[in-house]
Amino acid sequence: MSKQSITVRSLIEMKSAGEKISVLTSYDASFTRLIEAAGIEVILVGDSLGMVIQGQESTLPVTLDEMIYHTRNVARARQSVLLIADMPFMSYRTPGLAMESAGRLMKEGGAHMVKLEGGANQLEAIRQISSQGIPVCGHLGLLPQSVHKLGGYRVQGREQQDASQIREDARLLQEAGVDLLVLECVPDSLAAQISSDLTIPVIGIGAGVQCDGQVLVLYDMLGMNPHPPRFVKDFLQSGRTIQEALQAYADAVKEGSFPAKEHSFK
Repeated sequence: MSKQSITVRSLIEMKSAGEKISVLTSYDASFTRLIEAAGIEVILVGDSLGMVIQGQESTLPVTLDEMIYHTRNVARARQSVLLIADMPFMSYRTPGLAMESAGRLMKEGGAHMVKLEGGANQLEAIRQISSQGIPVCGHLGLLPQSVHKLGGYRVQGREQQDASQIREDARLLQEAGVDLLVLECVPDSLAAQISSDLTIPVIGIGAGVQCDGQVLVLYDMLGMNPHPPRFVKDFLQSGRTIQEALQAYADAVKEGSFPAKEHSFK
């Protein structure tokens, strides 16, 4: 018998109860089954597939059709997890295109929610998508699709002005209809403030332990990245099986032992 499905409301209830939310990326059916067996609540089909699956230098070359393909693979295998799909680079450059791209990820890919990067510049696109009953996940801090403009993969929000802008953007995203927010590579104190400010759940990646949940790229937490970012922990170490590593990650997020100080930024 299938477990009860995780929904947007489920995540809000978890935040209210102080229960941490565990999130991992997946791109295929086989890993999806293992992730779900570990009790992880949310799967993100990330445009990170451009780097970890396709061998690209960034996420930028990933197409909408490729995102739909991988989302559909995950959707076929999932039973209870909430399924989020990234909207790839340039697939939401206008509100009309954003709505069309989001609709395809939901209808053809089987996603339950779509994720896009950016702050105040994306408010109209978010309003348009949300108005059609499509749940939206925002993404602030380090924005991989803007890596060339940012000058590389760097921590964001260390300067007071930048921190204030990220905090304000988070507020505006929530007002525009975002149901979930990912904060990537920001100081842990800033992430804690934003998590407290918002009523929607905040999921961190390199954003400290005080977020409402954590997300990692699957291949990173399995130790398959030869140059892992500082915020990554290898959960496959010590002779664990893949299933044991996934369970260890889920448990560490729930217990609040991951991320530790060495995985966070000041």
